[in-house]
Amino acid sequence: MYKNEEIQNLILGLGLGVKGEEFMKENLRYHKIIILTDADVDGAHIRTLLLTFFFRYQRALFDAGCIYVGVPPLFKVERGKHAQYCYDDADLKKITANFPANASYTIQRFKGLGEMMPEQLWETTMNPETRILKQLVVEDIAEANMTFSSLMGLV
Repeated sequence: MYKNEEIQNLILGLGLGVKGEEFMKENLRYHKIIILTDADVDGAHIRTLLLTFFFRYQRALFDAGCIYVGVPPLFKVERGKHAQYCYDDADLKKITANFPANASYTIQRFKGLGEMMPEQLWETTMNPETRILKQLVVEDIAEANMTFSSLMGLV
């Protein structure tokens, strides 16, 4: 794992030190590590790989409260000049269910963050005032270990 160039760059960029070094939060370059991936299945897979690395090799980051996941929208619903962002199918159904029967609206499904206009990306996922961040904590180490093993196909 530690021989992988991307992992080495991640470790170096975050200031995590070298393999075997004791974790020291004050050496971190960033105290909020935000994982931001596409809202689709591929994005979820990439997020799982990153979280598995942090859980298996840098668990102290969870203990220190440093790991966050950014939540990008999956849909944009426009009705007239009004736009709303939906973060999952349930969100989309809830919003469109409140529209009158003959309401005219458009739904844009985002395939990925790269498809969003810079203003949309800022408004929905980057702006600290409007973005949704989930801080990840490990409450049950054994259960988390089983979950990661299952997600990685080890169980």
